[in-house]
Amino acid sequence: MRVEKFKIWFAWFSGGFIMLGVTIASQDIRILSVVTQVLLVVLGVAFTITAVRMTNALNRKANAARREVLGDQ
Repeated sequence: MRVEKFKIWFAWFSGGFIMLGVTIASQDIRILSVVTQVLLVVLGVAFTITAVRMTNALNRKANAARREVLGDQ
């Protein structure tokens, strides 16, 4: 489970770094800069929510497997 969580958050961080680079690269173009920033903020929030939900799903899966192994039902 740890590797999957690492992959999720590494992808989230990498995507954020790329979005930051795109925002910085387009900051001198007036209308494109505003559209890009708004779009990337919306996408950033959506990706964050998705990463948190995926992590929570992995936690629930690990807890279910742990209960099954330990016999706690």
